Amino acid sequence: MSITPDKAQRIAALAKLAISPDQAIRLAAQMDDILGYMDTLNSLDTSGVEPMYTPVEHVSVLRPDVMRQDISRADLLRNAPETNGESFVVPRII
Repeated sequence: MSITPDKAQRIAALAKLAISPDQAIRLAAQMDDILGYMDTLNSLDTSGVEPMYTPVEHVSVLRPDVMRQDISRADLLRNAPETNGESFVVPRII
């Protein structure tokens, strides 16, 4: 598929972009390059390749998500203005 400057101008208009004729020529060439690369990718045999999210393996640098209790409930409630012994008591909104 070949992108002409006229087609590039129409695509730009669909994207609500105003481009000059010189920009349309450059844009058409860039779109041709992109579509040529896509043709190259489409010609590759990927039947034995398992789909993946990303080709880069990500290693988590964060600690494992393990539940632990560092502060007791009594210590948390000690600074509250009002409690019922198990949780904070706040004014009713509705």
